[in-house]
Amino acid sequence: MAMRLARQWRVGSSQKRQDLITAYLCLLPWMVGFLSFVFGPMLFSLGLSFFRSDLLTSTFFVGVENYRDLFREDLFWKSLRVTFIYAFSTVPLGSCLALMIALVLNQKLLGLGIWRTIYYLPTVISGVAVSLLWLQIFNPRAGLLNNFLAIFGVEGPSWLYSSTWALPSLIIMSVWGVGANMLLYLAGLQGIPTHLYEAATIDGANSIRKFWHVTIPMLTPTIFFNVTIGLIYAFQFFTQAFIMTEGGPNNATLSMVLFLYRKAFLQIRFGYASAAAWVLFAIIITFTLIFQYSSRRWVYYEGEAAR
Repeated sequence: MAMRLARQWRVGSSQKRQDLITAYLCLLPWMVGFLSFVFGPMLFSLGLSFFRSDLLTSTFFVGVENYRDLFREDLFWKSLRVTFIYAFSTVPLGSCLALMIALVLNQKLLGLGIWRTIYYLPTVISGVAVSLLWLQIFNPRAGLLNNFLAIFGVEGPSWLYSSTWALPSLIIMSVWGVGANMLLYLAGLQGIPTHLYEAATIDGANSIRKFWHVTIPMLTPTIFFNVTIGLIYAFQFFTQAFIMTEGGPNNATLSMVLFLYRKAFLQIRFGYASAAAWVLFAIIITFTLIFQYSSRRWVYYEGEAAR
């Protein structure tokens, strides 16, 4: 009996080792790619942030001088302000709009599959193509938006050509891509158990109370995910500003990523740009951790109390 158990243990251990080796072999391409193209460049960028370098002719160690100069530069603070305004405007706006669309598409409507596809399609279009499209929409003379306003006798602003309206224009444009969040909210809505709504109906709750006391609490995991990912991407917005305004007019749409792009590839200050990149990374990590910590108070799961 003991010999049989020992033999079975050896066979089981051998099978586990084979499964482990197979798993690592399958993961090997991804691990090589991650170390070569993500983690490795990140470490190189961190080291480069302590040097004054153009990566072509000379490299000098300057310690934290790049970081000191960065925090003394007015343009950096302006890019930080633009990024914060964009992030904390587009994320709530996009999340609320996506939830509203999901609520509508969760009803029994004619051609529901077609409507869902229509709302999702803009998210698969290239960011450059979208930017070129919205350049025409925001054209102050022949653009679709100002022509629409002219029907009601309203003279539209200069949009991207105005330092006042340029950033709001990019914020308005951001609602174009709410389709992905809409699908996640729709999946969350369809995953809410019907017995919760039935219990609320028995208790005499109307539609508004059901929404606030059943729908929203059960959607908090999806809201948490969408807002977290949305903030991470919003802090890194670049394509729209680069293609449509190049950071102008008067640096009104200068995002932090566009700022470090200028420093790295136009002014050939790669060490300085690396310092800016790591400051942005620290900001993103900080807000992500804060949001993660706050989720213990407001994110709920079925069958669980607030964590």
